[in-house]
Amino acid sequence: MHAWICHNPTGTDALQWEEVPTPEPGAGQARVAVKASSLNFPDILICQNKYQFKPTPPFVPGSEYAGVVEAVGDGVANVKPGDRVMVIGGTGGFGTHAVVPAEKLVPMPAGMSFEHGAAFLMTYGTTQHALLDRGQLKAGETVLVLGAAGGVGTAAVQIAKAAGARVIAAASTDAKCALCKEIGADATINYSTENIRDALKALTGGKGPDVVYDPVGGDLAEPVFRSIAWRGRYLVVGFAGGGIPALPLNLSLLKGAAIVGVFWGDFVRREPQAFQRDLQQLAQWYAEGKVTPVMDKTMPLADLHAAYARMGARQVVGKLVLLQP
Repeated sequence: MHAWICHNPTGTDALQWEEVPTPEPGAGQARVAVKASSLNFPDILICQNKYQFKPTPPFVPGSEYAGVVEAVGDGVANVKPGDRVMVIGGTGGFGTHAVVPAEKLVPMPAGMSFEHGAAFLMTYGTTQHALLDRGQLKAGETVLVLGAAGGVGTAAVQIAKAAGARVIAAASTDAKCALCKEIGADATINYSTENIRDALKALTGGKGPDVVYDPVGGDLAEPVFRSIAWRGRYLVVGFAGGGIPALPLNLSLLKGAAIVGVFWGDFVRREPQAFQRDLQQLAQWYAEGKVTPVMDKTMPLADLHAAYARMGARQVVGKLVLLQP
C-alpha cells in the first residue's frame, strides 16, 4: 500500500508519500480499501501537533474517509468483506488502505457515493450533536452559524433548517453568503464588510440569536456573544480562525446565557447508543434530501499538499474530498 506518512508533526509540508507493507487486521479490526477521504481543519492541526488528539509518529493523517471492507480479524461481526463503510478513524485516511477497530466503521446509507461518504460523518455528526443535543435547538428559534460556508458550517445551515429553525449564516465573502442562501439560510452577514453586532440587531429585532454555532473562534466570538439572546446557548465547536477567545464571564451572567463545549469524538466514545440514534436521524434526512454534503471540489490523493494549501488559505467552500487513483 501507499500512504502519506507523518514522521515528525512539524507541519503538513513534512508529509511524505511512501510505500509500506499492507497490514493485516488483528482481532477486532478491519482493513478498509480507502476510496475517498475528506480534508478537515483538525487534519491540519494534527500534523502541527496542535490538536487535542496527538497520535504517536509515524502515522497516516486523515480523520474521515469512506471505502470498502477488504478483510476482518477475529471476533468482528458488525462488518464483512465487501461492505461499503464510512470511517471515524482519527487517522489513516490519507492512504490506499487503513486498518481500524471495526467499531469505528459505519455502514453507508443506500445510494450514498464514496465522495459523500467521506464528507458526511464528521461534519454532520458533529453538527447534529452540537445543535440538537448540546444546544437543545427548538423549532422557531434563531441560529447564527459562523464560518457558514465551510464543511461544518454548511452542515449547520442544513441541520438547523431540518429542525425548523431560522438560520442567519455569517461568512467572509459575498460569494460564500450567496452559497449559504442557496442551501437554505434565511439571512446572511458578510462579517468582512458588515458590523456583525449591528447586523444581528437588525435581523433579530434587537433580540439576538438563540443559538450560536461557532467553529471559528478568534475575534468574532466576543461581539457575537454580546449579541446573544436571553437564555442563549453559545456552542464552542472549534477555532478555525486561529485564536482561542477569552470571553468575559460577566456576559454569561448578564445574558443568562450558556457557553457550551462540543466534543463530538468523545461523545461517540462515551455515548455510543445516543450516537447510533443520531446516525439513524441523519440517514433519514439524507434519504429525504434535507442534508447533502456541499462539495468544494475533488482532488487526487497525490495532490494532498495542494489540498492542504487550499484549506489553509480559507478557499474551501463546503468539503474538499481526495480520491484514490
